[in-house]
Amino acid sequence: MTRMIGVDVGGTFTDVFFLDDETGMARVAKVPTTRPDQSGGFLDGIGREVSDLSTVSAVIHGTTAGTNALLERKGARIGVITTEGLRDVLEMRRRDRPRTWGLRGDFEPVVPRDLRLEVPERTLADGTIRRAVDLDAVRAAARTLLEAGCEAVAILFANSYANPENEALAVAALREIWPNPHVSTSSEVLPEIRELERFSTTALNAYLQPEVSGYLNRLEGALTEGGFASDFMIVQSNGGVMDVATACARPIRTALSGPAAGVIAAAHIAGEAGFDDVITGDMGGTSFDVSLIAGGRSMLSPETSIDFGMVVRTPMIEITTIGAGGGSIAWVDRGGLLNIGPESAGSDPGPVAYGLGNDRPTVTDANVVLGRIDPERPIGGKLDRLDVDAAARAIDTHVGAPLGLDTLAAAEAILRVANARMAGAIRLVSIERGLDPARFAFMPFGGGGALHTGALMAEVGLARAIVPRYPGVTSAMGAVIADMRQDFVQTVNATVEGLDIDALVAFMQAHVDTGMAALEATPTRFERRETGFELDMAYAGQTHTVAVPLPVVVTDGQVQPPTQDAIAAAFDATYHATYGRLLARGTRRVINLRSTVIGKRPKFDLTTLAPHGGSTQPTRRRQVHFGDAWHDTAIYDRLTLPVGAQIDGPAILEQLDTTVLIEPGLRGEVDRFGNTIITRGDAHGPG
Repeated sequence: MTRMIGVDVGGTFTDVFFLDDETGMARVAKVPTTRPDQSGGFLDGIGREVSDLSTVSAVIHGTTAGTNALLERKGARIGVITTEGLRDVLEMRRRDRPRTWGLRGDFEPVVPRDLRLEVPERTLADGTIRRAVDLDAVRAAARTLLEAGCEAVAILFANSYANPENEALAVAALREIWPNPHVSTSSEVLPEIRELERFSTTALNAYLQPEVSGYLNRLEGALTEGGFASDFMIVQSNGGVMDVATACARPIRTALSGPAAGVIAAAHIAGEAGFDDVITGDMGGTSFDVSLIAGGRSMLSPETSIDFGMVVRTPMIEITTIGAGGGSIAWVDRGGLLNIGPESAGSDPGPVAYGLGNDRPTVTDANVVLGRIDPERPIGGKLDRLDVDAAARAIDTHVGAPLGLDTLAAAEAILRVANARMAGAIRLVSIERGLDPARFAFMPFGGGGALHTGALMAEVGLARAIVPRYPGVTSAMGAVIADMRQDFVQTVNATVEGLDIDALVAFMQAHVDTGMAALEATPTRFERRETGFELDMAYAGQTHTVAVPLPVVVTDGQVQPPTQDAIAAAFDATYHATYGRLLARGTRRVINLRSTVIGKRPKFDLTTLAPHGGSTQPTRRRQVHFGDAWHDTAIYDRLTLPVGAQIDGPAILEQLDTTVLIEPGLRGEVDRFGNTIITRGDAHGPG
């Protein structure tokens, strides 16, 4: 019986990973994403393998509902109630520009100015309330916003991180009038210093609440109707999971939900296979997402911008995204330069080869024309075959003719430009940080990543690649693997010498108690529970902080107090490791406390994915174009290749969810987990 199901909804396909947690057996499904309501593809994918949802112990979902709403500006109509004089913080930002060297630039916040209302109140930076909030003004503002058609509201008061009392009173008054639960307060969403980041994150949280909560509630209702009565959890941007109630209240935490799940799976797969340093490349239908894993750990960032001016400050896995997916459209600009994306054909109408109405060539069309994708066996189950001739005509019309190239040369040019863009994203997370790509293995996943592995290895200088057993559904697998995680932040803003240790421990204890209570409230089984603490610290006068790990022990649920000397020593060690020096007379300051509570979920044995028996004989052969010539290429059923099988390129390994391309001069070898390790020259095995 299927026990756990991971679902990742992408721009083109919805991927499903089924795991029987009693036998360890896994199955996968890939169906087209449905728009505008993604729940259709979600339920269709689950229904491909499971008819009785009462046998399922957990459904874990990596969602792009929030991401798409932000990118496409399709969130709710919302209002803001803020402190007098601060209504324009969201629009003024840091007075930055969309183009650094441009003389002008436009930015329109998600809340128009007439829906940003001010009320009398004032809290000082030390937490002192100079003026109590005018509750009658709050009620009047709420009525105005409702009359204007607002579906959600954000309360953004000055310095509420230091004392949330005025915001709490305002919420109580607001709820007397407000007809739904879509109310966000900055002291709850982000109790952290700096107005812009706190205001922006909270406003965007409110902007997403109706869309994301409506979507998740529809899914939960449909699952319940099908007999499901257990855990339905959502992947967070930090790579952990949360329950649906938390996701509905804090949808901003899902901003990079799906890609984060893929990185979590990649770290686990690579670690088990003996690779601690990995660069991941998730190539779906719309985008190419790159992340770096060093020493077996994914990199976390406290802040990102989803689009210009849309600042999100919440812990998330560092992911660099560019518009270079399989559905990204190739076009020639007025200067005669070939470009790829960012516009994508998505799943509807999809690439030209789908025959569903698109007439502009995509990266997938180039791969089809060059023989790298079998037109008789398209992934996803949406079509019986692909239209090679239509793809070729589109490439001729939109790329070949403007550039004076024949069909094959134009298709190769599309792939070269796409590969160059993807290589640039890989360099951004490696070389530009002073890291040698040669020490990293590349892990391609998503439906299209494994088609570009060899080109990216050559372009960037990667010595090897590890293609997971089911690359097309890696993010869905990551949803099954991800731990339950709660992150907390609280501004402290004190010198080390002036730090109130008792107050710091009180914050830490409150975070631990809240996080542990969330773990206890779910029926999910955990192998163990972990806590972690960091301090954002800097020297007085510095703007940028360093994240200082705090070696604090929690015994029987009780936080053991750190000493000021221990905090100072931890800062010195971190600062010196980061900058190579200390400031002899600098005053150390603690800006923020960050706490993490993790429920470690059991990980399934990846050897259950390995093939048992099998054959190294190709199923057939066909001509595939590489460079400037056609090559006779062996085609294999990848999932039947036995452990230890070695395949020399050129070769193509086909499976339900992706196509793996082994270019001439490369070799693929199946490891004991069913992964394919691709190397060049004499470089073999983990390193």
